[in-house]
Amino acid sequence: MSDPLEDQQITVSGASLRAMRDEFQRFLMEYRFGLAEVETKITILREEFQEMHDYNPIEHVSSRVKSPDSLVDKVRRKGIEPDFDSIRSTITDIAGIRITCSFVDDAYRLSNLLTQQDDITVRDVKDYIARPKANGYKSLHVIVDVPVFLSTGRVDVPVEVQFRTIAMDFWASLEHKIYYKYDRLVPAELLAELKDAADAAAELDARMERLHREIRGPRPGVVPL
Repeated sequence: MSDPLEDQQITVSGASLRAMRDEFQRFLMEYRFGLAEVETKITILREEFQEMHDYNPIEHVSSRVKSPDSLVDKVRRKGIEPDFDSIRSTITDIAGIRITCSFVDDAYRLSNLLTQQDDITVRDVKDYIARPKANGYKSLHVIVDVPVFLSTGRVDVPVEVQFRTIAMDFWASLEHKIYYKYDRLVPAELLAELKDAADAAAELDARMERLHREIRGPRPGVVPL
């Protein structure tokens, strides 16, 4: 015969877990909606370029919202207080979108067009194209706040937007696979090879940019951040 008190404790515990799960889902829902807003803006820019300029500066777009497990791992690694307010104010890459462009100029141009929109607020810019990381990593990272209008009112959601070229994206993908394979303990000779590959990718970008400008001519209004 079961103990009524024990059954009650299990029921309460289960209800608490469900409440935590539901709150977590609502929390991540805001980021899904914020990401959708930025994706819509990028889609509009992409289609407008194709229709009006007969040119598509975007090769590929990918996006993601961190999984609960990934978010929990980051909270633990960073030593962040495990409450939603602390997570919201500290972690700005819960929602992320990566825009792979044909050329470096396109990366800057799209970044400018996105961040100059009236409802976008720029939180932070890290220009790893102009100032690459020591290992050769290059990308333009922009953290923006985008408004999301829920039934409970407006919420400003941070979204990390990364702009990079095809060569930068290929290099970053390879680097990620290598670091994963070696559990981040990559042999020095491989790190040197990666840096050489990054330099070669940068040179390829520069050469392709020069060829592109000779064919189409320079486009005004493209200024590195």
